[in-house]
This record gives sequence, C-alpha cells and structure tokens, in this order.
Amino acid sequence: MYLYVELWRFRPAWLKLSQGDRKAWMDKLLAGLQQQLQSGVEALGFASNDGDTSHSSGYDFLAAWKMPNKEVAQRFEDFVENVGLHEYFEQVNTRGQMMEMEEVVSALLNAQNR
Repeated sequence: MYLYVELWRFRPAWLKLSQGDRKAWMDKLLAGLQQQLQSGVEALGFASNDGDTSHSSGYDFLAAWKMPNKEVAQRFEDFVENVGLHEYFEQVNTRGQMMEMEEVVSALLNAQNR
C-alpha cells in the first residue's frame, strides 16, 4: 500500500474566479475523482490547516490518501495535472510505500550519509 499526502494553497487565479466558475471547475474535478476512487484510491481524510500549527507548512489544506501501489499513485498524479489543479492551487505532494513504525525507526537508526 502507498500513502499519499497533498498540501495545497490558493493561487490568485482561483480567487479571481466567480463562484459559478469555481463550481463548474469543482464539478469537473469531482467527476474525475470518482474514477480515481473506483481504481483503488481511498481518501483517508481532508483538513484545513490550523493557523496555529507548530512548524506549519504554510499551506491552506491537506489531503491524505491510501493507494494500492505506485502505479495507481502515478495515475492519480496524472489526473491532478490533467484536470488543471496547479493552475488554481500551489501544491506539494509526498508519497511512499507504507511502513510499520518499527521499519521507520530502523531506517532512521541506520541512516547513512549520501
């Protein structure tokens, strides 16, 4: 399983859209997202970034997803790119194979200089 985390914030282009244009774009996004969900993408949750988050990323929203493998994650990235999300939102992503806590601790303890 893959874990995928998105962080995004508004670009001026989004803020300039009318409510009707925002709704039309969001309808298009949600229709495409349904196809992603049918391909094995699972939404774990969404949140608005708390203003008082310690060491905040500075992004407005976040989403966490679970995906069966890297190929599905890459298709999800293609979907996001093709729907034009980056025109309206500045976004950063992180993804990787899910690990157990013990695996993460071991990786941290055994870290090597690159």
